[in-house]
This record gives sequence, C-alpha cells and structure tokens, in this order.
Amino acid sequence: MKTAGFFVAAGVAVMVSGAAMAQDLVQYDTVGVWDILVDPTIGNGCLINAVFEDGSDVRIGFAPDTGFGYILAMNSAWDGIEEGVSYPISMDVDGTVYEGEGKGIFINDLPGVDIEFDSADFLMDVATKQTLTLSNESGPVMSIDLTDSLMALDSAIACQEQQG
Repeated sequence: MKTAGFFVAAGVAVMVSGAAMAQDLVQYDTVGVWDILVDPTIGNGCLINAVFEDGSDVRIGFAPDTGFGYILAMNSAWDGIEEGVSYPISMDVDGTVYEGEGKGIFINDLPGVDIEFDSADFLMDVATKQTLTLSNESGPVMSIDLTDSLMALDSAIACQEQQG
C-alpha cells in the first residue's frame, strides 16, 4: 500500500508546528468530504481538511520544512481552551486508543488543539478505519467519520510529491 510505505519510510515522528496553522491554504483536490490543500507557509506542505456535522474542523498534513506530519482539531464548542496550554488527549480509532498531548490554538477565533504523536500506526488507523474520537479528562469531545480518509491521504501524498 502506497500510504503505508510513505509513513514507514518517513519514520513518521509526527508533530505540529505553529506554521501548520496558517490560513493561506491553496486548493489541490477534493476526495469525499476531504479537501486536499497546500500550505505555502510550511514549505508547501499538503494536508487534508474536513468540517464535520458537529462543527469539528480536522486537518491532517505534512510539514516538509520539519519533515513531520500533524493533526489539528478545532471546534467552536470547545470553551476553555487556552493558547499554548498543553492538554492530555486520547485518540480512539475504532477501539484502538493512542494517548497524546494537544496544545491549545486559535485559528480565526476557532479554538482547537494541535497534537504531537510519533505513531505510524495511528496514521494508518486514521487512513483505514471508520471513526476517530478525541477525548480529554472529561470524556469524548469529538467523534468523526473517517470515510475516504485513505484516498484523501493518498491524494495528499501525490500533492506533496508535486511540490518543489
């Protein structure tokens, strides 16, 4: 599988850089609910982005300037998030739970967390499974349908290969 090869070959230590939150995104493709975008502020890093029925805005992408990937989740209902504060986060993908830490972020006044993780298995689960649920110490805060995420990530990889 092309996606698995990319993540394994890259070693996939994944993290978020502040530049990954930029709003100067350029449309590349659309796959299902996912927009494939290019972020010129992080070395033309490609990402997938979707907004879900519960208002959650989720981005998963590549940051060529750091050599890493990232996941960013935002939702207007997430009161109490503070910029730069770290929050323990559990990421459940169809019953497989990954523990992580998200840093508070605001993009266009939308509160969210950017999450550091170093698991290629997590990205493969996001690509191949059905549901991603994020939880904090109070319980679940977001649950999204991952339909078409594999094809969207494949498109993001193709996008990244076309960037100079």
